[in-house]
Amino acid sequence: MLAAGPVRAAGQQSLEIVSKTGVHPFAVEIVATPEDRAKGLMYRKSLPEGQGMLFDFQTDQDVSFWMQNTYIPLDMIFIRGDGTIANIVENAEPLSTKLIPSRGPVKGVLEVIGGTARKLGIAAGDKVAHPMFGGR
Repeated sequence: MLAAGPVRAAGQQSLEIVSKTGVHPFAVEIVATPEDRAKGLMYRKSLPEGQGMLFDFQTDQDVSFWMQNTYIPLDMIFIRGDGTIANIVENAEPLSTKLIPSRGPVKGVLEVIGGTARKLGIAAGDKVAHPMFGGR
């Protein structure tokens, strides 16, 4: 039996990014507690294409990330409460303690494998469809 789109593991939800290049589906883990947000993707050795981690901050706020103990390069997609992508940091450097700010209030941050945004043509201003942002 063949499945369309990314394979979802237990505990994952569907998210779509609508860009000028099309609709891009992702299977995402939701991270909503302070403890889980602090850990994020630390210590993982891989992240499959089409999967990611969605950080839920409940309300729009300025946030910062770092890559301490994170072994894989990531694209960080900063998303406003209305589902609009505010900005993207591409290929964040593994193991770096340099702060990566949202550069404005965001409700969520989607982390995907580094190079994904460029490969798929995802850019600031694109829309994210997920219940967290009032969509699907």
